[in-house]
Amino acid sequence: MAETLLFNALREALDEEMARDSAVFVLGEDVGHYGGSYKVTKDLCNKYGDLRVLDTPIAENSFTGMAVGAAMTGLRPIIEGMNMGFLLLAFNQISNNAGMLRYTSGGNFKMPMVIRGPGGVGRQLGAEHSQRLEAYFQAVPGLKIVACSTPYNAKGLLKSAIRDDNPVLFFEHVLLYNLKADLPETEYLVPLDKAEIVRSGKDVTILTYSRMRHHVMQAVPALVKEGCDPEVIDLISLKPLDMETIGASIRKTHKVIIVEECMKTGGIGAELIASISDRYFDELDAPILRLSSQDIPTPYNGNLERLTIVQPAQIIEAVQKMVSLRV
Repeated sequence: MAETLLFNALREALDEEMARDSAVFVLGEDVGHYGGSYKVTKDLCNKYGDLRVLDTPIAENSFTGMAVGAAMTGLRPIIEGMNMGFLLLAFNQISNNAGMLRYTSGGNFKMPMVIRGPGGVGRQLGAEHSQRLEAYFQAVPGLKIVACSTPYNAKGLLKSAIRDDNPVLFFEHVLLYNLKADLPETEYLVPLDKAEIVRSGKDVTILTYSRMRHHVMQAVPALVKEGCDPEVIDLISLKPLDMETIGASIRKTHKVIIVEECMKTGGIGAELIASISDRYFDELDAPILRLSSQDIPTPYNGNLERLTIVQPAQIIEAVQKMVSLRV
């Protein structure tokens, strides 16, 4: 085992997959000699050359379209978005091209491409750099969407995403890059479509993902001290949702709280509530409770910024309210 920071875990995944398959290449703004905004591609251009670690102009629609074409011809492009919010400029290429071409070509083309980069609410990055795009792309057919949350799953998920023959949106949180963990020195993969049971429990199911996993786990000790036994599930796969793991937990706890950094209206939590209601309504002993970000552009002011997203104290209060319900 070796202690590794999350951004280095991602870099290891890129390095290993580029060494394994010459069709894999990276492109994006400042990914080459600068090494990426968060150093995920540091020194890779020295090892693999400028054509496999390709610095692009500031033109997301153009280089995303180029990556689609490269994937159609058998290469495996990995796009790094300097900030995931900038990829809104490539929404057409991601949705109409990457998401649909395998289907609309009758299976004649595969689309093995990964679109990854930092997102989420950082520390005073302003509204346009605090985007959570997972809900924007949730409705696009043909895409897979994952959100890493630890160095371990970041590396294993990215390796799996690179090997997949479908377009994968790979969300990293800007405040998790310096997270540390011990990683196996042998190769491993993490499935793209499975949730992780972070903590087993019997009283309430808490569904979360990305940075909010850590906010939930900060709240757990206080809840356990009060005699509550929460089950915590990191969704990881946002599309498709792992309803099998979610359903098994609901059959055990019969109560659900969703904790997300996504906005409340039209967010991942909204889709979760609909899917759970469709499949497991009769298993619920209480209405599903959803803790989401405020439906406003993220303020630059630090105090206001903190008020827009869910904090551990709110999670504790929500669980206390939920488990006190008696049917």
